[in-house]
Amino acid sequence: MTSVRGARERARIEVTAAIKEEARRRLAAEGAAKLSLRAVARELGMVSSALYRYFPSRDELLTALIIDAYDAVGAAAEAAAARPGSATTPSGEKPVPHGAHFLRWTAVCAAVRAWALAHPHEYALIYGSPVPGYSAPKDTVGPASRVGLVLVGIARDAFLAEGLAVPPLGGRMTAEARRIADDVAPDLPPPVVAALVAAWAQLFGLLSFELFGQFERVVEERDVFFGQATARLAAEVGLRPPPAAARPWG
Repeated sequence: MTSVRGARERARIEVTAAIKEEARRRLAAEGAAKLSLRAVARELGMVSSALYRYFPSRDELLTALIIDAYDAVGAAAEAAAARPGSATTPSGEKPVPHGAHFLRWTAVCAAVRAWALAHPHEYALIYGSPVPGYSAPKDTVGPASRVGLVLVGIARDAFLAEGLAVPPLGGRMTAEARRIADDVAPDLPPPVVAALVAAWAQLFGLLSFELFGQFERVVEERDVFFGQATARLAAEVGLRPPPAAARPWG
């Protein structure tokens, strides 16, 4: 009985993966607004009633694709932050190299950009125009937070290692910065958290401009431009840069 149950579960996993892969192909060809369970079923040689056993509605299939995309870009960010040589030890076992947190930040931004360029249609699904008639459920909140949490974690490591210069904050933003910090990272100074939220928004603004064509005839050296821009964001958060010779953005 156990082996039969295991075979059924494996078959379900394989069919679910095939459905999502075909749905991604249709996203690339027609966009999320035109995603249809019937069309996916037809391309897979399934009857619609069989596909509904896996995804009862278009919205449930969209949610699965959205979660997969957020998890994929989040995993890319987490891997870049944990890359050998980038780990930090704020507890004092060994000294943290000068500029290490800054370099972790730029490595994470570069990894997010690499994922976006390799998966433009999935990027558009999560950071492009809203899909008409679709409202994302709470299930998407955790996956959507992964990149932001990586950036917060880098700032936290730098703060604990006394490698963070708290940025200035205008008086009119003080109360709002405190409110944001209470929600996002109460262990960090409010000016840092406000700068982190701004940097997070600007990171994806840069990516959206690049992927959706706004840089055409404007920015030609996009690798260099992105490196400079994300290094500036790191500085605005308060991360101290490495020596000039170690800066990969030039």
